[in-house]
Amino acid sequence: MFVLNAFRTATAISLLTAAAASADTITIATVNNGDMIRMQGFTDDFTAKTGHEVEWVTLEENVLRQRVTTDITTKGGQFDIMTIGMYETPIWGKQGWLVPLDDLSADYDTDDILPAMRGGLSVDGTLYAAPFYGESSMIMYRKDLMENAGLDMPDAPTWEFVAEAARAMTDRDAGINGICLRGKAGWGENMAFLTATANAFGARWFDESWGAQFDQPAWKETLEFYVNLMNDAGPPGAANNGFNENLSLFQQGKCGMWIDATVAASFVTNPTDSTVADQVGFALAPDTGKGKRGNWLWAWALGIPAGTDNEAAAKEFIEWATSKEYLELVAEKDGWANVPPGTRTSLYENAEYKKVPFAQMTLDSILSADPTAPTVDPVPYVGVQFAAIPEFAGIATQVGQEFSAALAGQQSVDEALANAQALTTDEMEAAGY
Repeated sequence: MFVLNAFRTATAISLLTAAAASADTITIATVNNGDMIRMQGFTDDFTAKTGHEVEWVTLEENVLRQRVTTDITTKGGQFDIMTIGMYETPIWGKQGWLVPLDDLSADYDTDDILPAMRGGLSVDGTLYAAPFYGESSMIMYRKDLMENAGLDMPDAPTWEFVAEAARAMTDRDAGINGICLRGKAGWGENMAFLTATANAFGARWFDESWGAQFDQPAWKETLEFYVNLMNDAGPPGAANNGFNENLSLFQQGKCGMWIDATVAASFVTNPTDSTVADQVGFALAPDTGKGKRGNWLWAWALGIPAGTDNEAAAKEFIEWATSKEYLELVAEKDGWANVPPGTRTSLYENAEYKKVPFAQMTLDSILSADPTAPTVDPVPYVGVQFAAIPEFAGIATQVGQEFSAALAGQQSVDEALANAQALTTDEMEAAGY
């Protein structure tokens, strides 16, 4: 018996030693939003299962985009996993800058990923980043303020109705703004919102010959509508507000409506963080009757830069973080309303998740966005809130600064559009379009 026990002990020690010897430390760059921060809190589960340690670099959205873009284009090697999205993934995958995720385990069930998400993160059918959560955008609104204004929110409202409701709900003396919208400059901040909004107004970034379109009436109508609405019903300093700033305002009860990422629904309905959790309703993003709604399509996804020394461990982390089992882990700890949304078909077939009040509206919003036909008139690009060309991020960052300046009152709408037209034309001509 002593010999047998000694053998078992020695075997256990050798297995632990082998696991420790094969364990790696991976560095992950991610964005500073609630779902990613929650994932960091569950990292011990991953370490316990694999032995791998994780170091996090958590950054504000604009900073994250800059850091990971610089690192991958210069082959800096700072990160083993990057949090990227539907814009970067196909471009970088085609360049060979990302490790293909074509050998994930059968248990992972890649086919369960929603087609909209899988397609947006693939090149020629090969997945290059796995979605941690997927989103569109929708309206989140205060039911009590809407009722006080004598209005009923339709499931599919127009921008005309939204503007009327925003102005009716505004109460400056009480610190209530009728609507909170992104104003912070950035291709993934104010330009994500404004590009999707412009689609509904009949605007587009480029015509079929790649000519810039900011000198066209539809863009003027879009930007004037936005600036006037925010001046009448938006919060002070709106030009500095992005996703996190508007989330905080809404949770504090200072916004009648907020049009933004569907992923925010779990945060605004969480009574621990939101003072208005029991008063939140949801509706599709608005349209103008032209056949396109102002909602986007996005996934924050995990990709592996080519050349990492920790590719195997990075794939293990991605399988863990984007799996069905991870969704169940979050549900067990924090409830089904707080699981990362918008990634798996099976989640929306789950009887418990169907009870979540925003689940169906999130799915409907995702399914209504078409990146292959995002605009009223034809365009040569793919993407709803972006144009999937390498030059877009740099151009849209500059355009975002012009539009943010218009919102801040530092220049007129006409000046912002003229500057946007000139700089976009110059950059596209320089790029050879």
